[in-house]
Amino acid sequence: MSMPVELDGLFRTNTTYDYDDNYEYKDDLDARGSKTVLIPLLYYVELVIGLLGNGLLLAVLAQKRRSWSISDTFVIHLCVADVLLLATLPFWAAQATQHCEWCFSGFLCKICGAVFNINFYCGILLLGCICLDRYLSIVHVNRLYSQNKHRLVHVSCLLVWILSLILTIPDWIFAIATKESEKTLCAHKYPQSATDWQLVSRLLHHMVGFLMPTAALVMCCSCVLLRLQSSTKGIQKQRFSAVILPLVAVFFLCWMPYNITLIVDTIRSSSKEPNDRNPEGSLKTALMVTSGLGCAHACLRPLLYLALCLNFRKQTLAVLKCATLKPATSLWELGVSEEVPSDQSHEGKEMGEMMSVDQAQSTQCA
Repeated sequence: MSMPVELDGLFRTNTTYDYDDNYEYKDDLDARGSKTVLIPLLYYVELVIGLLGNGLLLAVLAQKRRSWSISDTFVIHLCVADVLLLATLPFWAAQATQHCEWCFSGFLCKICGAVFNINFYCGILLLGCICLDRYLSIVHVNRLYSQNKHRLVHVSCLLVWILSLILTIPDWIFAIATKESEKTLCAHKYPQSATDWQLVSRLLHHMVGFLMPTAALVMCCSCVLLRLQSSTKGIQKQRFSAVILPLVAVFFLCWMPYNITLIVDTIRSSSKEPNDRNPEGSLKTALMVTSGLGCAHACLRPLLYLALCLNFRKQTLAVLKCATLKPATSLWELGVSEEVPSDQSHEGKEMGEMMSVDQAQSTQCA
């Protein structure tokens, strides 16, 4: 007796299951876990080193407050911008952790977003002022800042802060605490009626805040180096090559990856490529990592001063030992209004020799 076997029901079921939407791969979980550990760790390391370094810098400047030079004015403005950025790092570290979100107020989100960009704008524009002064004094023998024009440096720093605040207007408007992927995050949220604002703010950041200052800095540094190569100004060459160039190079090494990633994000958001599976997720991770690297310059700048500037190193050691040391004329050797004309230096040398002779004669008479 033969029993018929029907296999139609076995092959009729033709349902498919989408594993991509409901399954999290182990590699993705490991990557997400490492990201939520390494990025907060990076922020806290930068916070500790930055507060210690900038605290020592402010302590040294406090001892020299009665005789601040123009270089001191630029350095203290850079220091204030760095301290403001460091104060926001705990909030970004808390948001980057795996089980936490932006659990602070919306106004604090606007402040943190604006301070991040203010620090970048102030850093590149103040370095531009220093390099422009070196360019004019070495290449064109015309000083932009001098002790007789001390008010001009304050006006320049004030204009830098005002311009930085203007460029961060989109951050004050569109940086809000919004819910994304079941978590509240501090991010820029542009409404449908203001989509052009995102493109305008990004173009301002790329052109006014990055590309144009970068081109100006590269041009000034190149012209100064070419001029110093064919001149006998050994002290100016040593100062520029040993102090100013490392400051500019470290700033761009820290901020260049973030700005390049931001440019890629701007291009992708404007083109809206449909074939990319998850362009926003990968770019958000890249922006998070590179922004953490950009914040590193706030703790590296005091270390550069300590390594490159001998007078600052002496003053720092004196502060740590609670000793009294006469403040030097130039702590930073940036060359901003620190050179003395050759005729005045010659007269000063002769005057010093005459005074030493008079002192020797007076001791012999005594």
